[in-house]
Amino acid sequence: MEFAPEGPKAIPLWINGHAYLTVTDAFFDVTNPATGEAVRRVPLCGASEAAEAVGAAQVAQSAWAMMGMPARRVCLASLGDALDNYSGHFAKLLMQDCGFDEARASAEVAAAVAALHDSAVGQTGVFALVLDASRPLAGLAEAIAPALMAGATVVVKPSPKAPSAAYALCELSARSEWPAGVLNLMQGDTAAIEGLCAAGVDRLVYSGQPALGVQVGAIAETAGIPFEMKVA
Repeated sequence: MEFAPEGPKAIPLWINGHAYLTVTDAFFDVTNPATGEAVRRVPLCGASEAAEAVGAAQVAQSAWAMMGMPARRVCLASLGDALDNYSGHFAKLLMQDCGFDEARASAEVAAAVAALHDSAVGQTGVFALVLDASRPLAGLAEAIAPALMAGATVVVKPSPKAPSAAYALCELSARSEWPAGVLNLMQGDTAAIEGLCAAGVDRLVYSGQPALGVQVGAIAETAGIPFEMKVA
């Protein structure tokens, strides 16, 4: 999808099992740090998009939890297998967004595959995950897998600097026949995080470097939302 006649392609949101298109007042250009090239762009979303994403996760949560852990384990393993099959594609996305070399990008994908195959069990509920650009795919998989195994549903807010692999993973979950609404994604920055808190998630989780995590935690504290930081 193009939001302008010229310029990089925009990455939409992923809500309730499909791409969710929205037009916002502002966009963020995703720039390859190694080349300076603007490779993609994302809409900077806010409260209305957050409400849509969280609402989808809330509707899906009870049925996902009732599926039972063995069925959820099959879903996660299927997604891990699919990610492994498309490892070259995901590595390329990481190289474009983050400027990673091929070895680092491949290691990032391998870590994500391993996390999706892990049988750890975390907390259930409906939660929002905020990521920085340091480990945009492995950090995502490591944070969501235990919660999804427990029966949680999630809204992911990737870094606007590195959104492509997270969005592609959501697309891959649909190809792996995941129930709609279990894994959702919204684009944006601070306003998106504030919107997720206002939409009524059970907790806010941050995965990345501590400096940004402190800022995200402050937003959660102001909103009265439980907060967890996973340091990359």
